[in-house]
Amino acid sequence: MSDILTNTLMGGSALMFAASMGFLGFGVYQNYFSQFLSEVRDDSSGGVSGIGSVTIRKLGALNRRLMWPGYETKMRKKLTKAGEPNALKPEDIMALQEISAVVGLLAGLVLVNAVNENLAWSLAFALFGMYYPLIWVNDQVKKRHLQISRALPYSLDLLTLSVEAGLDFTGALAKVVEKGKAGPLREELQIVLKQLKMGKTREEALKAMIARVDLPALTTFVTALIQADKMGTSLGKVLRIQSTQLRIDRTQRAEKLAGEAPVKMLFPLIACIFPTVFMVLFGPIVFQFMFGDVGG
Repeated sequence: MSDILTNTLMGGSALMFAASMGFLGFGVYQNYFSQFLSEVRDDSSGGVSGIGSVTIRKLGALNRRLMWPGYETKMRKKLTKAGEPNALKPEDIMALQEISAVVGLLAGLVLVNAVNENLAWSLAFALFGMYYPLIWVNDQVKKRHLQISRALPYSLDLLTLSVEAGLDFTGALAKVVEKGKAGPLREELQIVLKQLKMGKTREEALKAMIARVDLPALTTFVTALIQADKMGTSLGKVLRIQSTQLRIDRTQRAEKLAGEAPVKMLFPLIACIFPTVFMVLFGPIVFQFMFGDVGG
């Protein structure tokens, strides 16, 4: 009788545990998983990209409490200079670092286990994974700076022609935004134009662009415009001087890169091309010298 009672109690406990776990899973699904799926459906990218972006946002919201002010300030400046790719925030970058560190650690464990090395080497993969998002952000900043540097001479020439044709600075800037090439420089000038229309002074709008972009060539040009505005100098003359100087700097930079090309070609020549040429030229001679008597 006691065994039957014990089995009944154990069975009832197991059923109650299974029911409680089922209710817990149902509650989690209703409160979190269903909301997660709805956010994925509402995400513009959708699919796997939507799952990734929603996961990063969720994890970033948790990181918001853990992020220290220095990291947030530094990362926000970098993201601003990078043009805020994919609308990422500092906490999202921290989430990417955490995910990359875990992925790097797992990849390191698999690789180290395959080659029978010390498991401590997997920490190197985790560290690389943790720093890879920072490397990616810095690369986005460099790419955006390069695009702005390439578009700056054309936009500056168009701005100069518009001012010399009789337009004021705001009208000339609107003409550059309308006729300029699509890219980050046009986007920055469009922000400046909006700020001017909203009532900001020319100096405030231009200094805000300097802080956002942080590119020396653009900083020099904008600083000259601010000084000309303060001193009452002819804007067209200043723009013409800056346009000429920018074209000279671009020519000098191209000549410098052309001068560095032969030095950069030395390693591919020595490591890849010369050995192949030597094998083609001297291979038959060496073969004949070493095995010629055997053939005879």
